[in-house]
Amino acid sequence: MAKQISKGMFGLFFEDINYGLDGGLNAEMLENRAFEFVEGHGYKDHYYQKGAYLYGWNAYPNEGGAKLTVLDIEPLNEINPHYMCLRTVSENAGFTNKAYDGIYMKAGVPAHISFYAKTVGQSSVCIKLFDTDGKEICSSKYLTVTGADWTKYECDIVSETCVEKAVFTVVASEPSVICFDQFRMIPDDAVLGLFRKDLAELLKDIHPGFMRFPGGCIIEGNELTNRYQWKKSVGPSEERKSNWNRWAVHGNDDGKKDIGNYPYYNQTLGIGYFEYFLLCEYLGCEPLPVMNVGLACQYQSSELVYSDSPEFSVFVQDALDLIEFANGDVSTKWGAVRAKMGHPAPFNMKFIGIGNEQWETDKVDFFHRYEAFEKAIHEKYPEINCCGSAGPDVTSEHYRDAWDHFAPRMKADPNYSVAVDEHYYVSDKWMYENVHMYDNYEKHRKVFAGEYACHINGDRKPEERNSFGAALAEAAFMTGLERNADVVLMASYAPLFARLGYAQWHPDLIWFDGKTAYGSPSYYVQKMYSVFTGTEVIEADFSAYENDKVYIAASKDNEKIYIKVINAGDKDVTVDILAVTDKKSDEVYLMEGDVDDCNSIKEPQKVSLKKTDAVVSGSFDSGKKTIAVLVFKI
Repeated sequence: MAKQISKGMFGLFFEDINYGLDGGLNAEMLENRAFEFVEGHGYKDHYYQKGAYLYGWNAYPNEGGAKLTVLDIEPLNEINPHYMCLRTVSENAGFTNKAYDGIYMKAGVPAHISFYAKTVGQSSVCIKLFDTDGKEICSSKYLTVTGADWTKYECDIVSETCVEKAVFTVVASEPSVICFDQFRMIPDDAVLGLFRKDLAELLKDIHPGFMRFPGGCIIEGNELTNRYQWKKSVGPSEERKSNWNRWAVHGNDDGKKDIGNYPYYNQTLGIGYFEYFLLCEYLGCEPLPVMNVGLACQYQSSELVYSDSPEFSVFVQDALDLIEFANGDVSTKWGAVRAKMGHPAPFNMKFIGIGNEQWETDKVDFFHRYEAFEKAIHEKYPEINCCGSAGPDVTSEHYRDAWDHFAPRMKADPNYSVAVDEHYYVSDKWMYENVHMYDNYEKHRKVFAGEYACHINGDRKPEERNSFGAALAEAAFMTGLERNADVVLMASYAPLFARLGYAQWHPDLIWFDGKTAYGSPSYYVQKMYSVFTGTEVIEADFSAYENDKVYIAASKDNEKIYIKVINAGDKDVTVDILAVTDKKSDEVYLMEGDVDDCNSIKEPQKVSLKKTDAVVSGSFDSGKKTIAVLVFKI
């Protein structure tokens, strides 16, 4: 029987790293919108935070005309207690917001703005956008703020021309004392009113099978205090507790630095678990959330909750409650929360990851923790597919220990773990040498390749490390994933997003600034595998071509045959495809370039998969340093 390819084998890994969520996919344009940001300091086991509640906010036009202070007396709510008090002594004074690199708006596309305010008496305020020279671009209507109780105010702002790097400004028409909290600025073209349009569309175009979320090390946190806690990410946006981001202290390892390059990287949780499930619905993919197992990041911390303590049961219950939130009837506690947020129907979640990148040590009993989660989940929800972890790599004893634990148990009971999560950030040389890595895996050892990427060009700018050479190596390695689809059930490149100038980790699949986004060459490889892979592997021996660094995979579904030819070598090679089909091709796609070529804001599709006019029959002339897809109707 032919090897079956899992539906949706190729998916997405999404973590709020590189400002990929706040400052990225989250369509919110303002920074520190609720005056809750903190400044991250420290290093392993020595982290601390300082309040930075006015980060991103400045007096306008200067501190002589306006004074900003932070208060926490009689707040909007006790969960996010800080708010800003504005005191102006002149007309048309107020404050600005940094908004990352400034406000970008499309011509004619309004943005909806909301905030909460209170005052003594009444005052009139207006939202204005100024260019970098101080010239007014556009403004909203005036809003009359009145009364000592918190009230929500809303308005729209629109520009007749494209706006780039504008200064978001709030002005009071007369001297005033006004308190503000919980600003929001969302463009009207945001997908579902939540997600930045161009980034969401790039994800949609991949046709992903699943989305793993929320990480990554975000799940664990540098400390358990800043781990991702899904219950804090649902309910009214104003009542979601802001969190400092684990990546705010990236690079401070081993006490080398007390403060890094991104100390104000925080998580507003404006996009939380509810919105994540909505995004999966929009993309047509399966959600695959990953749960903390009572461990802070093992790289960054020694903190843990002991597995025999009452506190550990809280972590297990969080997993059970998340399943109820996703799938439970509206009569259940967490199903009712989901319904109240606007989605009475269940999300039909099928997968859950237990631990992110955990490994067994003398002090960390990860395997015991996994079993506690698995047992509790399957006792209540036997239909849920649990995923284990093989640790941070596939070369160390952590990896071998993991499989020594998981393999015999999966053989005895396939429901024990539907797949084990393997991670590898490796060189192009490693990828070529390990194309056949999964050929000899025992068939009961099911794999989720949850994080992988080719890391080369380390001396280049971050965005230039996503070269065509890296994509070639990934495409070649992925022929082995496809050919062994009976072992590798799911695979996702990592990380997903990076904002230019804000990246802690690279390379990355999709790069963007405030205005523009583009897929790297690796993006088009991922899209190729997601779109042009069938439901069944075609067994054909193309291994002889690997002597010339040509790697081939073939699959089919009920309608089409797909042949991928990756020529990573230095010469043109003619490939005989008669073992797969004798028909003429219906579509041929080609990706080519110099190995050092990269995509960019100026050339977003310089290296991408493009349809050609070629017709292939019997054999295919594969050019050096190319990736091709041949499609044949059955």
